[in-house]
Formats: sequence, structure tokens, C-alpha cells
Amino acid sequence: MTIEIRQVCHPEAVRHFSSAELRRHFLIETLFVPDEVKLTYSHIDRLIVGGATPTSGAIKLESHKQIGSPNFLDRRELGVVNLGGAGRVHTDGDVHDLSPRDALYIAMGTKDVRFESLDAASPAKFYLVSTPAHARFETVKIGLDRARRVDLGDAANGNVRTIFQMIHPEVCRSAQLVLGMTQLKPGSMWNTMPAHLHDRRSEVYVYFDMQPDTRVFHFMGEPDETKHLVVSNEQAILSPGWSIHSGVGTSNYTFVWAMGGDNQDFTDMDMVPMDTLR
Repeated sequence: MTIEIRQVCHPEAVRHFSSAELRRHFLIETLFVPDEVKLTYSHIDRLIVGGATPTSGAIKLESHKQIGSPNFLDRRELGVVNLGGAGRVHTDGDVHDLSPRDALYIAMGTKDVRFESLDAASPAKFYLVSTPAHARFETVKIGLDRARRVDLGDAANGNVRTIFQMIHPEVCRSAQLVLGMTQLKPGSMWNTMPAHLHDRRSEVYVYFDMQPDTRVFHFMGEPDETKHLVVSNEQAILSPGWSIHSGVGTSNYTFVWAMGGDNQDFTDMDMVPMDTLR
């Protein structure tokens, strides 16, 4: 298992970042490495983001000095979404089979977490997001059929999309982690515009369902000092609370969003009027 550390960046400093500096601090370019658990520890709300890609056998989620406890989940909770082929997650002897796009909430206090693929030729790609936790809840599998579905947008604005709220107070109890998936319909490319801020929460996104030659232009930064990152398939973005988060693709795409912070209120956002964007 590898873990990279990302420090917090002040918005006044980010105003002067080059494209390379923006990418180094906010873009996670590689999530999935065969037979490895690859993680990024962000000091933005102490989010941990990464991927587990088992091919030749099961791989274990280990702790690390940065975690500060003997087991990874002693004081944390974990959200898992399978972005690859069929897979299986073992949690303290329990077995959870995850089809593509299934999610799993793993409770604080779980000692042994292992990931495996059911077919090495089509390995599972387990996307991982972890936040600190203060209480233990139930480990729960959430497929798209169990998620809270919200259909939004219209073709005229190029943003017809379906939001699946998966780790969400109306679906699955958690300490602070909230997670879901947004699918854009063919012909729709915009998400989260008009933009908003989450001053009381931070977010992380992974974009997927993209072709090798398609890209998402992810907009970030303060509303009056916006920046952009060019994102490829299966890359993730760290989004601090002071930053907008919006994107447009060269084709439609899907993304998993996850949040941690002061509350779990999905609608707690500060809207940014279009005429204030710069």
C-alpha cells in the first residue's frame, strides 16, 4: 500500500498557481494500480482518497503512520464504489459482492478489510473515500436500485443527469461521509452550473466512463478567480470548501462525489450568481 500526503493550500496562494501547480495539489492522476492499494491523504478535512485494484489475489487495506491507529478504520469510516469488473470485499469475515457501480459503506472499527476481483481478466476497481468518524454504524451495501434517485436538468442546457445518493442520511447512516454518483445522459456535458460553494464541507470527485480521447474541464477556485483542470478518465479532484466545483466534458461522463465536514445536509450550499464569476 502506498499513501501520498497533500497539504492544505490557502486560496490567496492558489490565485498564483500555474497549471502544473494546480495539478500537483488538487488532481489525483493515478488511482488504480494493479495489485495495489494506492491512497492520497489530504489535509482538507483529512479526506483519504484512492483505489484498490486486485488482480492476482486479494489485497488488504493496511494502516499507516499518517492514520495514527493500529487499524485503518479504528477512527475512520470508508466508502467503496466499484468502477471496474465484478469484485468482492471482505470485512471482518463478512463477504460483500459488488457489481459495477455498487457501493459499500464500511463502518468505523472494522479491523480486516480485503479486496478481490472475481475475474482477473476484468478486475474490479474499488474507488475508496474515507473520513474521520466519531461513531460506529452498520456496514451496508448500496446498489443503484437502493440509492435515492434525483433526475435533474434539461437538454437545452446540456445537463440532463441522474444523481444517485448512496451514502446519504435517507439511505445509509454514517458519521460524516456522504457519497453518490452522477450520470450525464448522452448529449449532456455540463454539471453543477450555476456553481456553488460548500463552505462547511469539502468534496472530492472522480470522473469516469470516459473514452481515451475525451476530457472533462473541471472549474475550481474562488468565484472571482476561477481556474480549471483538464481531467482524464478515472482521475480525481480534491475540492476545498472555498472553491467552486463545476465541469464540462467533450462528451458525457459519470462521476462519484463524496463529502466530509460539518454536516450531512446535501442542500447546504452557497449559490454563486453567474455575473460574479470571473
